[in-house]
Amino acid sequence: MKKESKDMDLKELGGFICDALIAKDIHVVLSGGSCVEIYSRGEYSSWDLDLINRYNEQYKKIHNVMQKLGFTEHNKYFIHEDTKYFIEFPSGPLGVGDAPVEDIAEIDTEAGVLRLLTPTDCIKDRLAAYYHWDDEQSLQQAVWVAEQNDYDLASIKEWSLKEEADEKFANFIKQLNIKI
Repeated sequence: MKKESKDMDLKELGGFICDALIAKDIHVVLSGGSCVEIYSRGEYSSWDLDLINRYNEQYKKIHNVMQKLGFTEHNKYFIHEDTKYFIEFPSGPLGVGDAPVEDIAEIDTEAGVLRLLTPTDCIKDRLAAYYHWDDEQSLQQAVWVAEQNDYDLASIKEWSLKEEADEKFANFIKQLNIKI
């Protein structure tokens, strides 16, 4: 028996929504601060789930599924009286900086399968905010994710060079206190 929304944590709620949408052939992937919360093991907390609409399905289709799940739309978010989390569906394509995201991670939960960025792409997502908007908090989030997970440093370095962020990548490495 599946849990009710009020008893779901962030991963379970995300999995529940992902499964409901995939049943209608709508593909979404968790991104942003919620990924950081999951991969940083709680060093960072987020109350919103950014589910990227991978193939830019009609928003009306998403809206209908969310209504059937008991969510109501308020401004750009979907809210539910039984959960503290709010859901947003930024349009795709799914990418980090100027690069598309190819690999999708999955976490099986009691409520459904959560589809989310890999730790490597989560780090890139946070670094993109640091590289392009000088967001120091995003740099710290990238470090937390890197400290808690396996990731592909070569891929991050190559991507960083394409983003023309050599110096800021070097600062990320310095924050991690690693040699490359």
